[in-house]
Amino acid sequence: MASAPTIQRRPLALLLLRAPVSRWAAREMLYVLSGFPLAVIAFTWSFGALGLGALLLITFLGIPVLAVGLAGCRALGQLERGRARALLGLKVGEPEPVRALQRSRGPMAWVGALLRSGVSWRHLVYTLIRLPWALVSFIVALALWCWGWALLLYPLWQWLFPRYMDRPALQIGREGFTIASPGYKGAWVPDGPVEVLVVSVGGLLLTLLTPWVVRGLVQVDKLLVSGLLGPSSLAARVWELESDRGVVVDTAAADLRRIERDLHDGAQARLVSLAMGLGLAKEKLHEDPHTAAQMVDHAHDEAKIALQELRDLARGIHPAILTDRGLGPALSTLTARCTTPVTLNTDLTQRPAPAIEGIAYCTASELLQNLTKHSQAPHATLDIWRTPHHLLLQIHDQGKGGATPRPGSGLTGLADRLNAVDGLLIINSPPGGPTTITAQLPWR
Repeated sequence: MASAPTIQRRPLALLLLRAPVSRWAAREMLYVLSGFPLAVIAFTWSFGALGLGALLLITFLGIPVLAVGLAGCRALGQLERGRARALLGLKVGEPEPVRALQRSRGPMAWVGALLRSGVSWRHLVYTLIRLPWALVSFIVALALWCWGWALLLYPLWQWLFPRYMDRPALQIGREGFTIASPGYKGAWVPDGPVEVLVVSVGGLLLTLLTPWVVRGLVQVDKLLVSGLLGPSSLAARVWELESDRGVVVDTAAADLRRIERDLHDGAQARLVSLAMGLGLAKEKLHEDPHTAAQMVDHAHDEAKIALQELRDLARGIHPAILTDRGLGPALSTLTARCTTPVTLNTDLTQRPAPAIEGIAYCTASELLQNLTKHSQAPHATLDIWRTPHHLLLQIHDQGKGGATPRPGSGLTGLADRLNAVDGLLIINSPPGGPTTITAQLPWR
């Protein structure tokens, strides 16, 4: 949610003097004045739909009528969010759509989704409680604005009315401002320059005060809009978890495809070649023992290579040293195998949760691979440390820079994987370097 329109830092006196004619004051006044007729329309719609739906509940028609009323309240809520965004600079996220709650297609599924949605009922509550506050805001803002400018311009009325309207002046009474005949005793006409000056100064103070009173009024409107018309924190969290679940599923599927590809193209192909070589050696064992011995030696070399590939694959999935000794020693082994010299600094006195430890290791592995492939850096530094609630991992190099998370890139996939566990990936890599990438993970 965005805050109110930013007011530039100026001297306080200049800010107060310019407030009545500033753009932000005009937008907020327009918001208050336009809000009252819209609140009347919204209240009439919601109260009518609620009452008619309640009366028709004894028949089947009451439920669809109530659903249509809730749909109208949601449409009015969308209008209110747009009005608050345009005039107040208040950015409120869209709530959960109705189609996300539909368990099937069809009008009855739509009706059921509307009635089950807490968002729909919050919109209904907004339209009902908005009218009293809109009325109060409308009266206060309009009264202060009219009284302020009328009193401020009183010298103009004192000159204009006797000259063109055959009246002594704009008269001030208990009913407000009146245009009475000469001699009318029901109102007061300031007489003399001192009284006119006092009236004008009072009008100036009211005029200067009005924008700030209106600003205080619209703060309540902001609370109503953001609290009742925006997405609830629970719904937003559900959406986030659903999105993260999809990311986890996609990541797991991609990892399985990568493992299958590595097995098929690497160790499996070597084992097939090994089996064929041993079969040929078996056939030549009696006919040509020397050639058979050479083929067995070659098969032995192939077996060692296949074994090393299987070890590398297992290490990439979850290395044994990570399970046995923790993240620090595992990262030491990882940086030692990196072709770019890397200085490792670890400050961990305890081990995080095993899942977080595995993600941190995979993150470091991915970042070191990107360092080797793209950075062209002569040296890099990898730091890992703990805050009270987070595990932080940062890699810094003096390479060519320009690392950006593009769609389908490794950095984008890494950021999605971190988001799935409420983590965060921060990339600072201007063209020409240096590059600093920080990964933040929850400790538990």
